[in-house]
Amino acid sequence: MSKDAGIISGCFTNLVVAVSCAALVMTGCGANSGHEEADNESAKQEVADAQDAASTDDQDEVQEPTRKLPAWTGKMVVYEVNIRQYSEEGTFNAFRPHLQELKDMGINTLWFMPVHPISETNRSGSLGSYYSITDYREINPEFGSKEDFIALVDEAHAMGFTVLMDWVANHTGWDCSWISEHPDWYTQNSKGEVISPEGMGWPDVADLNYDNEEMRAEMIDCMKYWIDNADIDGFRCDYATGVPVDFWESARPVLEEAKRARLEKDLEEGLPCLEDAGEILEDSSRSALYMLAEDNLVPSLLDSAFDSNYNWNLYDSIIQVGHDSKTADKLKYYLQPKMQEGTFAMNFTDNHDKNSYEYTLETGYGFDGAAAMYALTFTSEGVPLVYSGDEEGGMKALSFMEKDLIEWESDHSYRELLTELAKIRTENEALYAGSYGAVMEFDDSDNRNVLIFHRTLGDNSIKCILNLSKREQETDISSVIDASDTCLLHYVGEKKADDSFDSLEDNLMDPWEFVIIQD
Repeated sequence: MSKDAGIISGCFTNLVVAVSCAALVMTGCGANSGHEEADNESAKQEVADAQDAASTDDQDEVQEPTRKLPAWTGKMVVYEVNIRQYSEEGTFNAFRPHLQELKDMGINTLWFMPVHPISETNRSGSLGSYYSITDYREINPEFGSKEDFIALVDEAHAMGFTVLMDWVANHTGWDCSWISEHPDWYTQNSKGEVISPEGMGWPDVADLNYDNEEMRAEMIDCMKYWIDNADIDGFRCDYATGVPVDFWESARPVLEEAKRARLEKDLEEGLPCLEDAGEILEDSSRSALYMLAEDNLVPSLLDSAFDSNYNWNLYDSIIQVGHDSKTADKLKYYLQPKMQEGTFAMNFTDNHDKNSYEYTLETGYGFDGAAAMYALTFTSEGVPLVYSGDEEGGMKALSFMEKDLIEWESDHSYRELLTELAKIRTENEALYAGSYGAVMEFDDSDNRNVLIFHRTLGDNSIKCILNLSKREQETDISSVIDASDTCLLHYVGEKKADDSFDSLEDNLMDPWEFVIIQD
């Protein structure tokens, strides 16, 4: 949602119970600023090891899902669209001309932050939070009209994009008609007054009551409305943790049926639709849409309601690596989170919460470190995310409640890097997500700051060697690189290097140097 959702996720996902209080080192929630002193390195590393291992142990037993995901989800490269800050106009129509740029960059999935009207009562800032919604069936006039949005989705589909809509089911804004018409649809205090979500620090929204079956039915119908009328391909669900799992599980089959009906209509009328629409309609066990939960606290959300969740643990850990307070080898714990069969995490270096309230690419990793972290998230299990403006360095923390235009001109463009990473990801099946791709297998490294792994699916094999530190590192990679290998990408920080392994023959890697290799 906003600042607090990201902070809460960061806190809880790093909670470790079975660690000595005297040695406890907290991660997330601002604790990243404490760098380890050299003389305490060994003791603190032992604690970090214990934390990392513990974080993967106390998870619910996973269950095999009852559905198969659409084929297009395997090679997703997701782009989070912040319409308000994307252009001077901040409208759908002003964004549309940029679709070709994103397609050229290799983006294939667009996630639009909430597009609904924003409440004025108890509004935060002059423009308000996108996540304080007045009417789920309408469009924020700041961005344009409903017809403008549908035309944008239609054009995106015609160009081969899939489209995800941001859905806020935990709460509404205070101007939502439901408050006056159906106050029982909301959580109330002992005086019968509608209240904000308790303990969250969100005074601009009213908490919904999921004990009310009528409200549940209307919420599902509102989600269905955008499939029926705009042909949405899936939803990113804000603060999914705050909504009962059984609501999401009851919503999923209704949304699936609606999307199948829409795919049938698209095919009959010759409209642009998913590339595997025919296969989806022929196989009743295959999902027709994609569901992403902003969560990694409730594993059961992935049993049947959702296909992916957030890899908050990985984000917190790569921030620590960027701040020189964790070594690269510890990332292994978070690059392969325990998840249900066929599901996968979304890996990110940045998003709207983190950018606005915690770190930019520069303050999180440094510009050189950010390039290496992009390489990691694009080649790992799961799907990668790019936030609006980060292709040009994400030069500032964007205001959440005010107009604050993205800086599109900078000396730190990642556009070429992201284009090459997207090409590598989508052209190599081993790098696909979930059951469509291969697992990561980690190779031995004699240096804790150098991460080496490969992913192999049939005849397709990709190897990655990354120095995830701001210092030169020595490591023996003679057993990893073969003379017959092809160098797909070689960078030193944010600067592209030659497509060869010659510079690695002395077993020295420059700060933030990485190479991606095809067997």
